[in-house]
Amino acid sequence: MSPRMPRLPVFPAVAVALAGWLVFAAEAPPDSPATLERLTVRGTAGLRTLEGEVLVEAVDGGVLLELPDERYEVVQPAAIVSREQLDEERGTDTPRELGQRILAELPPGFSVHVTKHYVVCFDTSRDYAKWCAALFERLHDAFGNFWTKAGLEVVDPPRPLVVVIFADREAYEAHAARDLGAAADRVVGYYNLLSNRVTTFDLTGTDGVMRPSGSQRGGAAAQIMTSPAAAGLVSTLVHEATHQMAFNCGMHRRLAPVPLWLSEGIATYFETPELDSDRGWRGIGAINRPRLDQFLTAHRPGDIAAIVASDDRFRSTEAPLDAYAAAWALTRHLVDTRKRAFVDYVRLQAAKQPLTDDSPEERLRDFETAFGASPTEIEVDVVKAMARLASRPAR
Repeated sequence: MSPRMPRLPVFPAVAVALAGWLVFAAEAPPDSPATLERLTVRGTAGLRTLEGEVLVEAVDGGVLLELPDERYEVVQPAAIVSREQLDEERGTDTPRELGQRILAELPPGFSVHVTKHYVVCFDTSRDYAKWCAALFERLHDAFGNFWTKAGLEVVDPPRPLVVVIFADREAYEAHAARDLGAAADRVVGYYNLLSNRVTTFDLTGTDGVMRPSGSQRGGAAAQIMTSPAAAGLVSTLVHEATHQMAFNCGMHRRLAPVPLWLSEGIATYFETPELDSDRGWRGIGAINRPRLDQFLTAHRPGDIAAIVASDDRFRSTEAPLDAYAAAWALTRHLVDTRKRAFVDYVRLQAAKQPLTDDSPEERLRDFETAFGASPTEIEVDVVKAMARLASRPAR
C-alpha cells in the first residue's frame, strides 16, 4: 500500500450520475512509484477481481481504487472479500495498448487515433476524429501555457487523455445512460470523473450535414466549421476537454469538493469558439457572448454568493444555465482583475482531499481568504464589468 495514501473517515454515499456540468477535479500525479493491490469484491453479479492502486482508504475499510485504464472505483467495505498487496509497481500501457483496452469495452466498429497527448476512440469518420484530436492538442498546449504564465504550477498529464466519440446520438445516448441516467438525452458531451474520459458524438450529423469526407485538402475542417452545429460543437468539445485537462494536470483532484463555480467557470472561460477559422478555436478568455447575455438577462442580487456557497443551482432543474453564466462572469472578472488571488484560490482547492466535503461556511471562508472580500462585495464589480463587456466587440 502506498505510503502517500490518506485515510479518511467513513465514505459518504457517492452519487456519480454526472453530466457535463457536474465536474470535480483530479488526483495530482504521484510523487513516487505506485504500488498495486488485488481486491476480490462481491457484487450483484457475484465475485470479481480488481487490480489497481488504492488512492484513499477510509477508516471503515472502504477504498478508492484507480484501475489500469484510469477509472476510479469506490469499493464499500462490505463488498470487499479479500485484499492482497502485489509485489510490483504499476505498469503503464502504451497509448495503443490503452486504446485497445478501451475498445474492448465499446461496441464493435470503433477505431483508435493516437496523438501526442490523446487517445481518441471513435466510430465516426477518421477525418472528424483527427480534427477533434487536433483541437484537443491546441487546447492542451494553450491551457498549460496560460496557467504557467499566471503563476500556477501545472504538470503535463502523466498518461494519455481518453476521448470517446460515437458516430450518432442514438448510440451515444445508449452508452451515456450508464453514466448520466435520464439526463443522457439532454447532454451532448460530458467528462466523467470516475472514468476520466470525455464522451461525445459526431455533432455534424445532427442537422443533416454530410459528415466530413476529407476528399480534398482542408475539406474536412472546412466542412465541419460550415455546419450549423459548429458553434455548439466547438464549445462542447473545448468545455469538456478543459475539465479533463484541469483534472489531470494537478490543478484539481477527482472526487474532491472543488466548487462547481470554479470548475465550470474555468471551462466556460476557455470554451468560446473561433467560427471564422477552420481550426475552430485558439483564444482564451474571449468574450463568451451566450454566457454574457445570459448573465445580464438573468442576474439577480445574491447570485454570486449563492454559487460560491453551494453547487445547488448548477444541479437544479430550474435555470441551471443561469449558474453557468454567473460562473463565467465571476471567473472572467477575477482572472482579469485578481489573477494572483485567483491562482491562490485554485491552489487552495487543489489541496482538498478526495471524498471529503466542505460546508457553505467553509466555501465562503475559502473565497474571502483568497480574494480579501466577500462574494457579495465582489458581485457589484462583476455586474459593472459585464455591462462594460457587453458594449465591446467579441474577440
